[in-house]
Amino acid sequence: MFNGTELVRYSMLNSFGSDFITFAAVDSGVPIQTIVLILIIPVIVTIIAFFRQVIGIKAFGIYTPALVTFAFLDIGSKAESFWRGLKYGIFLFILILVVGIIARALLRKLKMLYLPRMAIIITLVAVATLFFLIVSGYSQRTGMASVSIFPIVIMITLVEKFVATYIEKGVRQATILSLETLIISVACYFVLGWGDLLVFVQKFPWVVLFTIPINIILGRWTGLRLTEYFRFKDIIKNAEIPYKK
Repeated sequence: MFNGTELVRYSMLNSFGSDFITFAAVDSGVPIQTIVLILIIPVIVTIIAFFRQVIGIKAFGIYTPALVTFAFLDIGSKAESFWRGLKYGIFLFILILVVGIIARALLRKLKMLYLPRMAIIITLVAVATLFFLIVSGYSQRTGMASVSIFPIVIMITLVEKFVATYIEKGVRQATILSLETLIISVACYFVLGWGDLLVFVQKFPWVVLFTIPINIILGRWTGLRLTEYFRFKDIIKNAEIPYKK
């Protein structure tokens, strides 16, 4: 679990071994937590690109899974627990999507323009989220009740992506992309929970440049994705059978 206090302590004990970039940033007043989170962004987006190009999980682009990951991180920080951050984050994610689906279904028959309809859906999602936070507070789940506005806004903006896909490609495809976004975000959250990696990036910030050649390789990937092996397994199996005269 990312802990800003631990990283500050580590930085103070190892200041002479830290990279000049990190030392200069800290010396200029930039919080160590901000430094690490900025440096970890290239790692997160590279993981998202890997999931898309090699595994075949699409999600809502590259921006949305990254934001959801940091939303999970903020929830975990407020709850003071890695696993609570994951649990509350997933629950909030699913809650918002379910309310979005219901709101979209209720407004489907109304002849309204996109933006006013979207505004109503987001309003209903916001009210449902507030109700959930109130219930969490009364249930003694103070970690969830004390979540800041940052992850909530991120989760709510996810609704627009979902509804836009819902309108264009249908509820099934929108749901699949939402679940894929959740899977990638959870995977990235586990990476952020690896304290040794965060400390390593903080101490040697230049290593994030290695994500550039990795993404070049991913960008030139021409092989089948992992999901395609399962999708076309019968075709691949038949292609491997030698032709018999």
